[in-house]
Amino acid sequence: MDIFAKCYSFTTAKEAMAAGFYPYFIPLEENEGTEVIYQGRRILMFGSNNYLGLTTHPKVKEAAIEALKRYGTSCTGSRFLNGTLRLHRELEERLAAFVGKEAALVFSTGYQTNLGTISALVGRGDYVILDKEDHASIVDGARMSMGVTKRFSHNDMAALERLLASLPPEAGKLVVVDGVYSMGGDIAPLPQLVEICRKHGARLMVDDAHSLGVLGPNGRGTAAHFGLTDQVDLIMGTFSKSFASIGGFIAGDEAVIHYIQHHARSLIFSASLPAPNVAAVLAALEIMLEEPERVRRVNEIGARMRYELRRLGFDIGPSQTPIVPIIIGDDIKTALAWKALFENGVYVNCVVGPAVPPGKQLLRTSYMATHTDEQLERGLEIFERVGRMLGLINPSAAHAEEPAPSAHP
Repeated sequence: MDIFAKCYSFTTAKEAMAAGFYPYFIPLEENEGTEVIYQGRRILMFGSNNYLGLTTHPKVKEAAIEALKRYGTSCTGSRFLNGTLRLHRELEERLAAFVGKEAALVFSTGYQTNLGTISALVGRGDYVILDKEDHASIVDGARMSMGVTKRFSHNDMAALERLLASLPPEAGKLVVVDGVYSMGGDIAPLPQLVEICRKHGARLMVDDAHSLGVLGPNGRGTAAHFGLTDQVDLIMGTFSKSFASIGGFIAGDEAVIHYIQHHARSLIFSASLPAPNVAAVLAALEIMLEEPERVRRVNEIGARMRYELRRLGFDIGPSQTPIVPIIIGDDIKTALAWKALFENGVYVNCVVGPAVPPGKQLLRTSYMATHTDEQLERGLEIFERVGRMLGLINPSAAHAEEPAPSAHP
């Protein structure tokens, strides 16, 4: 059979395009952070990972411009060879200090960070244990490793304990979880995870892609949020969320980071992060330290939106952060809701299988510290109108488990 046969027979996306219900690869004309422009229309952006609103911050933009002038557009080489600048080393030192670890290593993307770290550490005879809702990059890193992958039900600590107890005690074991889960917005139960891993001799890695800038003092992440920095072995982070750039890093003991540096194929065989992106992260990090009110603000907004959406009767699942899903549970209804919201001026993310299991199809909403109260109120009015029009609101289920919050800083 022609290997391209599957390409010619793949029609699902084109059918959705023809029907006007294709929610992906939308070419935005302008991106101002809290609002975007599409075909001349101004749309509320409730679907970004720009949690602290730093992509348009003058200090971040100026840092990137100055680095561009000094270093140019690319290092044109791997970190392993000619692609390491003093700027990379400076960022690694500051990130290690920020998350409370001995050392850090910067990769060109967050995806490559997980691929390189997990596949470097997990070898033959080792086990890598994943939460079933871990990010795809974690799953792919486990697949690339030479070890055995095991998975446990989402945030089910009893299941994790049973799984670890069933593994050979002499085998190497790495448990990898998200700090904040990118679809549900819920937080990993880190205290229990630490206790179970210690009991069974497993190392613990936390992917803080959606936690940095959101949880902990100054947004230092999940481990800092729980006061467990010293008991988490590896902390991973990305720059494409709160750090307003692109790239990623892994932080931990110096000896472990040194090993990853010399064994992570996605680091060794990829060009390094360009200087403008590195400089943008350094500037964002300074702002996070200087302006902790941004972290407070984004969490206040998250609390408000959780309260209001629950009050209206939407199913938002177990969200605890500024990531607030609207769970619909059906592909067609989810696509219809996405289109209606988009046409009414709200941009959210349409999430269907295989990104979520059947019955959990959802609209992923997420918020920024720079959203104004007026924007939130306008968005809520649109959510309510569309929700009632499509029968997504269940008045009998409307409740507010959290006290009514204020979104004011």
